[in-house]
Amino acid sequence: MKPDIINTKIVRKIEDLKDMIEQSSKLYSNRYAFHLQISNGTGRKISYSEFKKDINALGTAFHSLGLKNKRIAVLGENRYEWCVTYLAAVNGTGTIVPLDKELPVHELEHLINKAEISAIIVSEKYLEKINQITTSNVKYFINMDAKSDSGEILSYKLLQEKGAFLVENGDESFTEAKIDRDKMNILIFTSGTTDHAKGVMLSHKNICSNIMAVCSVISVSHKDSVLSILPLHHTYECTCGFLAIVYNGAMITFNDNLKNIAKNLKEVKPTILIIVPLILENMYKKIKEQINKDIKTKILFKCAILISKLIYSISNIDFKKKLFKRIYENLGGRIRFIISGAAAIEENTVKGYRELGIIVLQGYGLTECSPIVTVNREHSFSDNSIGHPLPGVEIKIDSPDSNDIGEIVVKGNNVMLGYYDNPIATKKVLVDGWLYTGDLARIDKYGHIYITGRKKNVIVTKNGKNIFPEEVEAYLNRSKFIRESFVYGLDEKQFDDVSVCAQIIPDIDAIRQYFQKENLSSEEIHNIINAEVKKVNKSMPMYKKVYHFSIREEEFIKTTTQKIKRYEQKIS
Repeated sequence: MKPDIINTKIVRKIEDLKDMIEQSSKLYSNRYAFHLQISNGTGRKISYSEFKKDINALGTAFHSLGLKNKRIAVLGENRYEWCVTYLAAVNGTGTIVPLDKELPVHELEHLINKAEISAIIVSEKYLEKINQITTSNVKYFINMDAKSDSGEILSYKLLQEKGAFLVENGDESFTEAKIDRDKMNILIFTSGTTDHAKGVMLSHKNICSNIMAVCSVISVSHKDSVLSILPLHHTYECTCGFLAIVYNGAMITFNDNLKNIAKNLKEVKPTILIIVPLILENMYKKIKEQINKDIKTKILFKCAILISKLIYSISNIDFKKKLFKRIYENLGGRIRFIISGAAAIEENTVKGYRELGIIVLQGYGLTECSPIVTVNREHSFSDNSIGHPLPGVEIKIDSPDSNDIGEIVVKGNNVMLGYYDNPIATKKVLVDGWLYTGDLARIDKYGHIYITGRKKNVIVTKNGKNIFPEEVEAYLNRSKFIRESFVYGLDEKQFDDVSVCAQIIPDIDAIRQYFQKENLSSEEIHNIINAEVKKVNKSMPMYKKVYHFSIREEEFIKTTTQKIKRYEQKIS
């Protein structure tokens, strides 16, 4: 499938991320790039010209420490210093290595040693983890929050002040440094769901091609503002929620805690949300719970939807945001659209938001593609599809079966250079410039792409039937009594075949509310879930039916974008 050129707009060209900052700081010099919240609800705003100065100062300080062509790790929560560090490292110093702050100490130690990190910039909150790490490569430890140097730990603040002084006195080592846009300057360790982390090598060309492609099909301007919720070390948030926002001169505010999303939405009033399905689905569940609280509200809501549809069909005027003003204001009151990625979203959730006048655009990507590959358009979408390929990205379905389902294979400037220090793994997935993603999909006659599952996850029956666990999970998760599920295949010797099994986490609060009962026995919960599984089985062919399930109390082991790590789940 050739790159999509329909519904695209012309965007300004950037050669590399340094060029992007130069352009944005001139185009939007006095506009605010960041709004830094503080405890009393106010906050400092940082302009694009200030942002550029801070990048130049820190980059120059890195050079003064001898970090030219070295690898610099950043570890911390989403914050301004993280963003400055990222660009100070890639725009003329060396290679940035964003690390997952949730990783246990032994995994962080392994990645830091494997990547041969020379300096770590870390927030105070995660300094304890770094102190437990044994490494011979790291020369500098830099604390984002320290006001002064302490032993081996340098102060980020003092380092930046030093860099600013050097720039003012004519040091051009960083500001005049040349960028090789084809070289690895970004090394990202994936938090895979089916395998252990691999180091993905990305270049300026990879990231910049993706920024320009995304912005050519999704409308973002300097008038927009974004609440950054997802972890910045993840490419999805880094490219879309940080770099693409800076490219367009919009403003970023950081969510201070996942528990405070609702509060932050009202404070920040963002126009764009970039989010994962789990958070979006939970938000929608709460909206539905409020609507279904009593029969009067439920009827009024349904009438409002019918009225809005009728008005739109007659006059082409959208009244949804006025009719559902309270819901809209709970999201800040200015939302233009929401981008959902990193996992499949429930189709009914997307439709439900649209009924409220809120557009949800589902996309698809992977770290190896910088990361966006496809996305639905504002005026060209299919709710259970991942959309069309981005301009400049070519897709084909490899070895399709009788149902036209095959592996997604991708080609374009966004495709990675390879896996770090792993030529065997690179050779497996990169063939003649095509990246074999491991994801299975089909394409309809309109060019919409539909993910069916992961190649590694497919359950194959003895008579050759393919069962995609993700599909069965989607059916199960539609139940209001099921919070989450994990589906797998189990070899049944007595039947000489593979049975579909599931681990299910019930939504206890929803069950209590529905049955008006606070204390539920294990047997009662099992019976309720059993009834839901039977309902699901009725809607699926015999070979896909769930034959065994177990109730799970503890959370599934997940990546930081809330995808279940399948290879770490215990099955029996």
